[in-house]
Amino acid sequence: GDAASLRFRPQNGMQVIAAGRVTVFPRDGQYQLYCVRLTPEGAGDLAVAFEQMKARLLQEGLFDRAHKRPLPRIPGRIALVTSPAGAAVRDMLRILGARWPMAQIRILPVRVQGEGAAEEIAAAIRWANLHKAADLIITGRGGGSMEDLWAFNEECVARAVYGSQIPVISAVGHEPDVTIADFTADLRAATPSNAAELAVPDQNEIYAALASLGARMEQASRQRLLRERQRLERLRESRVMADPRRYFQEKRLLLDYQSRRLGHGLSASVSGQRERFARLAAALDALSPLKVLGRGYAMARGADGTIL
Repeated sequence: GDAASLRFRPQNGMQVIAAGRVTVFPRDGQYQLYCVRLTPEGAGDLAVAFEQMKARLLQEGLFDRAHKRPLPRIPGRIALVTSPAGAAVRDMLRILGARWPMAQIRILPVRVQGEGAAEEIAAAIRWANLHKAADLIITGRGGGSMEDLWAFNEECVARAVYGSQIPVISAVGHEPDVTIADFTADLRAATPSNAAELAVPDQNEIYAALASLGARMEQASRQRLLRERQRLERLRESRVMADPRRYFQEKRLLLDYQSRRLGHGLSASVSGQRERFARLAAALDALSPLKVLGRGYAMARGADGTIL
């Protein structure tokens, strides 16, 4: 029963400070130590438990960066898994309202300290995923001792954060404070206020960017209008626009010129082909057998038609 309350797992070779009661067995003179509390020497039991769980979950891959989900650039709905009465939730609401009041904020109230707090935090994260209640989850609390923050070191919270399909920002304690939830979350914030700043854009920066884009668009429109006006002026001053008939006269002259060139070209081509035809006909006529017979030659045949 006493062993069930241990936060760390004892290992062979570990030096510990044990507290309990001593009993004696009179017949054999044997002494027994009934240990009710065990603390690692040189470090608290919480520190040892933290390192043991960190090493085990690291080996399982729960801290793998490839599993980290990107945060939405402009989340429409944000779920705050935290204590509804703490200063942390007030700071987050104030910063979220100042930076991006268009976001819908839903508080999922949980205990963040004491027995059962870890189970409540894990259940709230699972509920938000089951009902698709948000685009982004922020879970955390204000500062405190390691024991105060221990709910965020529990394995059930680490696995709930790791298994969340909704991106999770972990914001526990102050900047030096580190919890297991920080390693499994998609993003670690130094403080709850810092988490609110990371979760949403600053509306003033967005307005400034929009104003800059508007000014650039206006300048670009003016420059294009100026270019089109100059182009219109050049067209208006062109010969075509000044005297449209002159344009057609020039095209008519060009058409006549091209017609004459085409006629001359066809005539030259026909003449050349005619001369080539005459040369080929003369050459063919010179090779004709009739020409040979015409110069006095003859083929002598017998009465039966055989060549003599």
